[in-house]
Amino acid sequence: MIRPVSDTVLSAAHRLASAYLEQASTRHVGGQSTRDELLKALGGPLPIGGSDPVEVIDRLVRDADPGIVASIGPRYFGFVTGGAVPVTVAADWIASAWDQNPGLYVLSPAVAVIEDVVAGWLIELLGLPPNAGVGFVTGCHMANFTCLAAARHEVLRRAGWNVETHGLQRAPRVRILVGGEVHVSAVGALRFLGFGAEELESVPVDGQGRMRADALQAALGAGDGPTIVCAQAGNVSTGASDPVDAIVSIAHARNAWVHVDGAFGLWAAAVPELRSQVHGIERADSWATDAHKWLNVPYDSGLAMVADPAPHRAAMGLRASYLQRGTDEERIGMDWVPESSRRARVIPLYALIRTLGRDGIAGLIRRNCAQARRMAARLARAPGVTILNEVVLNQVLVQFAGENGTGSDDMTRDVIARVQAEGTCWAGGAVWQGRHAMRISVSNWSTTDADIDRSADAMVACYNARVS
Repeated sequence: MIRPVSDTVLSAAHRLASAYLEQASTRHVGGQSTRDELLKALGGPLPIGGSDPVEVIDRLVRDADPGIVASIGPRYFGFVTGGAVPVTVAADWIASAWDQNPGLYVLSPAVAVIEDVVAGWLIELLGLPPNAGVGFVTGCHMANFTCLAAARHEVLRRAGWNVETHGLQRAPRVRILVGGEVHVSAVGALRFLGFGAEELESVPVDGQGRMRADALQAALGAGDGPTIVCAQAGNVSTGASDPVDAIVSIAHARNAWVHVDGAFGLWAAAVPELRSQVHGIERADSWATDAHKWLNVPYDSGLAMVADPAPHRAAMGLRASYLQRGTDEERIGMDWVPESSRRARVIPLYALIRTLGRDGIAGLIRRNCAQARRMAARLARAPGVTILNEVVLNQVLVQFAGENGTGSDDMTRDVIARVQAEGTCWAGGAVWQGRHAMRISVSNWSTTDADIDRSADAMVACYNARVS
C-alpha cells in the first residue's frame, strides 16, 4: 500500500541530497566501485513485500554512493558536462512535486506560459529570429532530431512532397551535407529520420575541425535537389565553430536548409566578445543546443529552435479528437517536441535565467573560457606536454610525450587512466585527427581558478609518475 505524503521521507531526501551537494567539491571525482559490487549492493531478488520509505531512500543513497560520479563538482572536465546551479536543483524539486505534463495547455496552463516566457528569453539571449519556434527536449540529440525533422519536412515540401502524409519511401532524395567532424548525435538524429550514415556527404574541415566554406561550395555544386546542410557551433574536441555566416550564404543561394548543431558552442552568442565565433547564426534555419551543459541546469534539458514555426509544428504536431486543443494563442507543448508526455523540464531553466540574468549567464561562459585558457597555459609549461588545439572556447586537447620525446598515444591513454583513478579531477580521451588526446571541457559554474591549478598539477604529477 502506498502511503500518503510524508514529511519524513521528503525530509530524509532533502537531508541526503543536501549532504551530497555540500561535499561534491571535495569527494573523489570518479566512480569508486565495480559493476559487480554495485549489483551486489543494489540488486537482489524482486521484493515481495513493502519497505519503509525512509529506509528505502537511506539504503539507496548508501549503496549507490560508490558508483556516483561527482560530475556536478568543480573539477569534472569530461564530456562537456555542466554542474547544477543550486537554484536549478531547488526548482527541479518543485517540478517533481508539481508533476506537470506540458503536452497540452489544459494539462498545465502555468507551465505552458512558462515555456512561452523562457522561449522568448532564449531567443533574445542568443539573438535569434523573434518568431522562432522553441521546443524543450531531453538534450541536443533530440533537439537535432526535432530540428532536422522540420528541415526534412520543409525541403521536401518545396519539392512538392508532404513527408508527414506520404512518408519517405517514394519521396525525392534529400541530400545531407555535414562537416568532416560532425558530432555523432547529429548522425544519430539523421539515422532516426531515415538518412543512413553512408548517405551523408562529408565536407572537408580545417585543422581545428571547422567546415571549409570553399569545400561546401564545391560539394553543393556537384548535385541538386532538396538539400540540408548541417553546420556545427563548438567542435566537441577543439571548441571551434564552423563559419556559419559563409555557410548560410552558400547554402541559401541553392535553396538549402542550414541546421546548426550547437550543443555548447551556440552559447558563445550570449557573450559579446565571443559572438564573432558564431557570426551569422541568426541567418540559419534551425539550431539545437543543451541547457544542461553550459547553462548548468539539471539533466535533462535540451532546446530545439526553428526559425519558421510552420515546418516545426508540421513535423511534430499531433491531432486527435480527445485532445483538448485551444486557440493558437495557447501553447500546445506537443507541437514543438517528439513527445506527448514529458516532465516540466523548463522550470529549472526559468529559475536559472531569473537568478542570473543575461549578464550572469555571459559571465559564467566568459569565466569558463578564461579558465580553459589558464588550464592550457599551465599544462603547456610542463616538459613533454603539448596542447593540440587553439583554445578559443572551453575545450583543451592535450597530448603527452613518450620516452622518445614526441607525442605518444600510449602515454596519453595511460596518463588519462591515472588521472581518472587518482581522483583529484576527471578528464576523458578522444582521437583528434589521428592522435590520441586528453580532452578537457570546462563548463561548470562552481569551478574556480584554484580548481584549475590543482587539476593541472595533478595531471602533470600523473604524467611525471609515469615517465620517472
